[in-house]
Amino acid sequence: MKIDLTVAAIPAFVAAMGAEYAWQRTHPVEPGTRAGDYQLADTVASLSMGIGSLAAPYVARRLLDPVTPGVGRHGRTLLAIGAATAALTTVGDVVRRRLRDGSLPDPQTVPADVREVQDELAGIRQGPAVPRGDRTPPALRRTHGALAVSAVASTALVTSTTWAALTAGKRLFARSPLDLGTGPWAAAAAILGWDFVYYWNHRFSHESRWLWAVHVVHHSSERYNLSTALRQPVAEGVTLTVPYGLLALLGVRPALIEQARGINLIYQFWIHTEAIRRLGWVEKVFNTPSHHRVHHGSNRDYLDRNHGSILILWDRLFGTFEEEDEPVVYGLTTNLDSYSPARIATHEWADIAVDVAAADTWHDRWSFLLRRPGWAYARRATAGVA
Repeated sequence: MKIDLTVAAIPAFVAAMGAEYAWQRTHPVEPGTRAGDYQLADTVASLSMGIGSLAAPYVARRLLDPVTPGVGRHGRTLLAIGAATAALTTVGDVVRRRLRDGSLPDPQTVPADVREVQDELAGIRQGPAVPRGDRTPPALRRTHGALAVSAVASTALVTSTTWAALTAGKRLFARSPLDLGTGPWAAAAAILGWDFVYYWNHRFSHESRWLWAVHVVHHSSERYNLSTALRQPVAEGVTLTVPYGLLALLGVRPALIEQARGINLIYQFWIHTEAIRRLGWVEKVFNTPSHHRVHHGSNRDYLDRNHGSILILWDRLFGTFEEEDEPVVYGLTTNLDSYSPARIATHEWADIAVDVAAADTWHDRWSFLLRRPGWAYARRATAGVA
């Protein structure tokens, strides 16, 4: 029976959190001045997300396999839904453009100056503003938005599940002419290879809003302690990654790849603390609490930095390294003010859906999903400007 290393390490995680809490009690500071302290609601949210992340792969497999093309019997149905809703959305784009350009009769009878104020107020209420002059009836606009969300969501789901099925380690290892065996060199290749691929996946998770919607869970806490390490995503089954299965093509056995995953995650646990400050020469090569505090900072200079897991060398090599040199402000650039695991897990997905529904071009719809989160927020702010 295979043992998941992260599950086996749970008693050690709990013990380490207890030790960190005890250390905090013996090193008191002014109330509210240390973001590393434990706060009950925040800790419960983190632990809940950690438990959810353990169950998520099994739940996702049951939910997603039936709609994966080539795997489940409903894969073609999902493809058909995506094609149909995309076609209807495109028709809606044409109708809305004609209404906006005046090619069709104005469905509203209020004076133009009053309508402009109404449109502006509607845009403020709805987040992504309805373009001024858009005379689409509200019911048609909502229907059109729902079709757009369905088209984008079904296409993304088909893409992610198909990609995951095609790049699975077992599948690629069966096609590889290489086999590194189970010796120490093979284990080292698995760990180093996983760490390298992880760097790029982690970096892309900050550079694409689709991936960020999954990863943002881990950054949602305004506190930074060992419980934060357990605040893990639950929606990794509906994302795109540089496949770790590529290691299988190089001859790394799937069992070793899975063990490398566990080692990688366990290493990341201890760096989520303020109790350890600097570690001298170690920080030249390895990721440390100091480096990872920077990664969790919402300070302008700290955004999208230090993506490494075990090694910090990747960040130094690819230009994403930042030294810790000012107090870290933890959390998001706009925080949630919520400890609800459901809210934490879904808030970015909900925002993406709202943006996609309000967009009136395919370019914007896919950009809201695929481009940087910063682009989406800036585009949202200007969407109602004629």
